[in-house]
This record gives sequence, structure tokens and C-alpha cells, in this order.
Amino acid sequence: MHPDVQALRDFYYRSALGRAARGALRDQVLRFWPEAQGLNVAGYGFAVPVLRPYLAQARRVMALMPAPQGVMRWPAGMPNVSVLTEEMLWPVETGHLDRLVVMHGLETCNNITALLDECYRTLGPGGEVLFIVPNRSGLWARSESTPFGQGRPYSLSQLDAQLRAHDFLRVSHASVLYQPPSTRRFWMKTAPVWERIGRTVPAVMAGGVLMVRASKRYPPQRKGIGEKVRVPSPLEVLSPVPSKEPKPV
Repeated sequence: MHPDVQALRDFYYRSALGRAARGALRDQVLRFWPEAQGLNVAGYGFAVPVLRPYLAQARRVMALMPAPQGVMRWPAGMPNVSVLTEEMLWPVETGHLDRLVVMHGLETCNNITALLDECYRTLGPGGEVLFIVPNRSGLWARSESTPFGQGRPYSLSQLDAQLRAHDFLRVSHASVLYQPPSTRRFWMKTAPVWERIGRTVPAVMAGGVLMVRASKRYPPQRKGIGEKVRVPSPLEVLSPVPSKEPKPV
């Protein structure tokens, strides 16, 4: 079940814990993709907290928000680029995207295969997708007071298996949100320290969120994935069927 768009907005933009999480997530996204000059960038689910840095440089930015979640206007004070969409049928041309962020979308989806197939279809040659999901071993997946406490959390091996089965290859990964999901003053003030420690000694503690950067395998191992479907025109349908009888000599 998708969280409501209003709850997501309030967490990331109106709570101190959410703003801290937004900063940590955005910093890591920029480490993966420092720039997007001239690229088509999209986010599915509720990825707008990490998309803002690309508004000034990308060729186009789109925020695809699933219907069960709801949609909000974004970005504030600028022309709207968010759109309400079906979960498995995005208004995006095949092969159009260069960068795609899936955040609060995979763990709450009821049909993972269809969603990953849509990710594959919309990515172009050399395109990359970044999945941001709750870490099964982290504290954030156990706290229902944050959006990462909803849906199915993943371990790295579980997410890897899903991606390989759907023709994606992991390029790199990272864990973020090492601070506990608490609004207590001590944890809020020391949040940057925990993030720095977590990046240097990842084996000691588990970050609350797992981020996996992947590319599409081409050609796909599964037949029919990402291919365009040819729809016959009405003239072709109504045309007479050719006779199979041999012509007279």
C-alpha cells in the first residue's frame, strides 16, 4: 500500500527528521550522479526530495507519482513537472530516459515484475536507474513513523536477485540514514556524524536506507521486454485475406 502524498510531503518538508533524511539522501544521489547536463531525468513514487538539484541542468525532469499515492504540484515557485500516472503504464516514450530514481515505489508495489519492466522500457541506451528502498537490517524499516517503515524492506542480496531477474545489472550501491529515526535533540544534532561514520565502517552498523544504482542489460535475456508492440491499422485489419490456393499456371 502506497503512503499518502500529503504524509510524504509533510515528512520531507515539514519535519526536522524528514529534512535531515532528505539531505542525506540527496547528497548520496549526487555522489552517484554529480551532473545531468542535457539528460532526461525522472523519478517514480515520491522522488522529488532528491530531484531538485537536476532542475537547473537536465534537459527535462519529470516526477511520476502513482495514482494510489496521489500527486502534488512540484516544484514550488516553478512550472509544474509532476504528473499522476498508472503504476504500470507511464506516460513516457520507450527509451526516453537517461536517469531514473525509484523512491517509495518498489517496496509498496503489488506487481514488482510489471513495475521493473516499465523501468526497463523507459530507460534508453546507457540509461541508469537508482532504487531507494528500506534496508531490511536497518532501524528505519522498523519505525512506522517514517515512510521507510511501510512496505517490504530489502537486503542487498534480495534486491540484487530481483534486478538480475528483470535484466538489470548493479553498478554500485550505498547505505544511508545511519542515525536512528528519532526526533530527540541528541540524534538530530549528531546526524551528520553518524552518516560519516556509516560510510567509513559499513560493516559495524546498518544504514536505514539502501540505494542501488543499476543499468539495463541489453539485449534482455527475457524475450519481449522493452520492445514496442506493433498495432495494425484498421485498413490492414479490414483488408481481404490473401488466398492460399495456388495460382493457375
